[in-house]
Order: sequence, then C-alpha cells, then structure tokens
Amino acid sequence: MSTITLSHGSGGIQTNKLINDLFFKYFGNNILNQMNDAAQIDIDFRKIAFTTDSFVVNPIFFAGGNIGKLAICGTVNDLAVSGAKPLYLTSAFIIEEGFSIANLETIVKTMAEEAAKAGVKIVAGDTKVVEKGNVDGIYINTSGIGRIYENVHINCSNAQPGDVIIVNGTLGDHGMTILCERNNLGFEGNLISDCASLNSLVDCMLEVYDGIHVIRDATRGGAAAVLNEISDFSNVTIALEENLLPMKEEVKGAAEMLGLDPLYIANEGKFCAFVPEAQAEQVLSAMRKHPLGTNAVIIGRVTEELGKKVYLNTVVGGKRIVDMPSGLQLPRIC
Repeated sequence: MSTITLSHGSGGIQTNKLINDLFFKYFGNNILNQMNDAAQIDIDFRKIAFTTDSFVVNPIFFAGGNIGKLAICGTVNDLAVSGAKPLYLTSAFIIEEGFSIANLETIVKTMAEEAAKAGVKIVAGDTKVVEKGNVDGIYINTSGIGRIYENVHINCSNAQPGDVIIVNGTLGDHGMTILCERNNLGFEGNLISDCASLNSLVDCMLEVYDGIHVIRDATRGGAAAVLNEISDFSNVTIALEENLLPMKEEVKGAAEMLGLDPLYIANEGKFCAFVPEAQAEQVLSAMRKHPLGTNAVIIGRVTEELGKKVYLNTVVGGKRIVDMPSGLQLPRIC
C-alpha cells in the first residue's frame, strides 16, 4: 500500500503496522517502544507521564459532549491509566475560516469546565486558522503531563496469569452515539457518549490497591483492540465471557442491526484494568462507590495458556477468537 487510507487511523491492524513499520523505524527508543498511553519518564529521580493526542471527531457536537470535552477527557485519561496524577495540559486549535465564534466559545468553555472538574490546568496553547476547505470545522490537539504515583507500576506489558479483567461500565456507548448522530439513523432510546475524565476513579482504585498491573482506556478499536495490544505486549492469553460483557440495550440493538460487534466500538469513558484475582473484589467495591464505576464488572481473565491471543467464551458454549480490528469500522470517532 503506497498511500495512507482511513483504515490507518482506525486503531487496528493498519494503525499498528503504520506505527511499527514507519514511526518506530525512525523514532523508536526505550521509552516510546513501551507503547503505553503516556510516556513514563524519569527526570531528576521523579517519574512523570507525558502524552499528546489530536481530536477530529465528526460531528463536533454530540449527545454527551463535544470535541472540546473529548480533548480534555482523552488526555486526562491517558495520564490517569498510566498511574499518574494529571497536572497540566496544553491545547492547540486548527480552525477553519468561517467557523462560528459562538460554537468556538462553547467548545472552549466546555474545555475549561472539564479541566476544572478533572483538577488540571491548561497552561499553554496555540491557534492556527486555515483557508476554508482545508479543515473540517475545527481540530484540537492536547498534550498533558502528570506525576506518577510512588509504588505504582502500571504498564501494558504487566498482565499476568491469574489477573481478572475489570471494565468500569457499559461498552460501545461513544462510538455508537457518534455513528448514529453522524448518519441520522434515528435509533430510539438513550444513546449518549460516555465521554468522561476517569482520573478520580483510578485514584479510588489505587487507594485500596496500588499493585494494579495494567489499565488501558478502550478508545479507537474498542475493548478488542486494547485487549489484543495487552495480550501481545504481555505475551499472555485472555479469555472473555460473553455473558458478562456490559452493554446498554440501545447499543446492543443498534450494533445488531448494523452488523457491528460492540467489542470493537470506541469508548471515551471506559477502561480495562488487570488486577490479581485476590484483590479484585476490593478494587470492584471501591469502583462501585464512584459515579463512573457503579456498573464495574469482571469480564474475563488472563489464563495459564501459552501464546498471545484473545478469545470469547460464548453463551452457547463455544469459543470465538477476538482479533485485532482490521479495516475501517467507525471513522472520525475521536
């Protein structure tokens, strides 16, 4: 393939191939190659997390948020699931000529409110305006820095046999909301994005048990992509239980009608956490006391099987391999 396609931004096989074959070829180093949501860096004997992300969602405004809220939550979450306390963000805007100033103010106001809610400060930024047609409305880039908590060692290569996998709520809410609004599908029910800053929930978990092995937020490519990445980096097999997967009826129904698998649909307020089974109930209890973790459940475990794979034990007693997503499922979801 000699040109970039939309599938290169889907968070699946093509994205990983582009990263591994091109970006790692020239940028690779011992920090970047860890492939965590945020780089974990030692500076003067202090461990910090640093991350950056760009947001190009379409539509810009959606049930449950807008591109500004998404930008803050996405960067805060990348820091939080790395075991860090988010502290400071930067924000850069690329704005199309003719974009509504009223809409821009709404976006900026939302960002300020979400940053305050998450306890972070926006301390630097940049603005560029380009000719009409060169940007689809507005794109936002945010970068963030946080302080990694002492005695916390969360890494995507840390999953171990005996770990159970916890999600903090229903899967597929964000991606299905964006898809239905973008295409005016008109599904009945309460489809709303789960976009939220998760740092306070992660704090609650770490307060009761600081030995959590892995936390990854399941954004592009959904839970399927994240779990495959963890399986690959940790060299473990992951078994999921179909009857335990939490999904809203609206998401499940819309996905069935469209022929989509909710495991592959993006989330913006959900993560997968790998916790030793002995501490799982303690962590779950703490999560369920938090508004963003009331529906937290165990959906599977890391098995003793050798090899790197993810599979689903189905409700009819069979097994289905859950592959890394391939091709383009839902463009412009974040």
